[in-house]
Amino acid sequence: MREWRGVGLVGGWQVSASVCFYAVFATTAFLRADFDLTRFRTGLAVTAVIAGYTLSLFAAGAVVDAYGERLPMVGGLLAMGVACVAVAVAPSYPLVLASLVLLGVAYATAMPATNRAVLVVAPEGRRNLAMNVKQVGVTVGSGLSAGLITVAGAGGDWEMGFLVAAAVAVAVALAFARDYEGRAGSGTLSTPDVRGLLSGRGYRGLLVAGFFLGAAVFTTTGYVVLHMTDAVLASAAVAGGTLAAVQVTGSLGRLGGGAVADRLPLSASVANARVLVVQAVVSVGGFVGVTLVGGPLVAAAAFALLGFFVLGFPGMYYGCLTALVDDDEVGAATAGGQTAINLGGLVAPPAFGYLADTAGYALGWYALAGCAALAAVALVPLVRE
Repeated sequence: MREWRGVGLVGGWQVSASVCFYAVFATTAFLRADFDLTRFRTGLAVTAVIAGYTLSLFAAGAVVDAYGERLPMVGGLLAMGVACVAVAVAPSYPLVLASLVLLGVAYATAMPATNRAVLVVAPEGRRNLAMNVKQVGVTVGSGLSAGLITVAGAGGDWEMGFLVAAAVAVAVALAFARDYEGRAGSGTLSTPDVRGLLSGRGYRGLLVAGFFLGAAVFTTTGYVVLHMTDAVLASAAVAGGTLAAVQVTGSLGRLGGGAVADRLPLSASVANARVLVVQAVVSVGGFVGVTLVGGPLVAAAAFALLGFFVLGFPGMYYGCLTALVDDDEVGAATAGGQTAINLGGLVAPPAFGYLADTAGYALGWYALAGCAALAAVALVPLVRE
């Protein structure tokens, strides 16, 4: 199955999973209006889904390493469909938050399982590009969810968007179960060797970088819509279109980064790390840039350019991470890396919302520029190896 068809199958699963998971990012403006929320409380929706995701990652990684990726991917996608239905029918904001926690728990299967699956299906010599093609599924799925929720919300029924996402998740899970064989795991469910993973300096640097990059990417996707509607005075349709454009350019950034890394005459970990540093450094300027522009169209273009770099990092991050560990440790190593990313996503969106409420959006974007700079610094030891 080492062919691009297999990569496409895994990427298609990732698209469907991301439609479910990232729908909440496009729903923030509608949640705020429906439940009369402050910006801080609105940010808790993003926190809830990431909290469920983070708390389940190591368990998901251990299951993937023990039993292979196929069953966790099928079961996880079915559970995402159930969670989306729960979000759609929840009558109060606390129940919406509880449903989003469930959605995050189900999505925890995504990165450990798909990273392992890429190693199974990637064509020889194209591992980095295959990893980034799979990661494009994240931005494509989140872009589709932005369009889906925006269209449904414009009709006064954003909940219908979650019901459509649930139906797609069930259909894709059944198709994936039929067509994907996968690779067996160790057969032994055990606690991940976190101490062994942390003994590597390069892995530790990736965890630090992951925290700051996670803060940047989750906050960007969570607050693009609100920034456009509040600070730029764009319509909800233009704001949703901006989020979709950010996801499209993020997809292009992932593909471009993977293609470049495959052609660098360096080890996979160093090649990915160097591209990742460039993405982080340019993102610093991008975050400053979005505070300097005005007008809906110009602001949308600035965010789209920012998305190329800041949303282009995950494929490079996971390409670097999986190159540092043995194949039978990919699930646990991914769980650690994704936990670092998610912790940044847990802390930063509410903090950004607080800054927006008290001092304006510009200070929040400057803080994210600082996060991107710190991520680049954390990667320097790995780049120099």
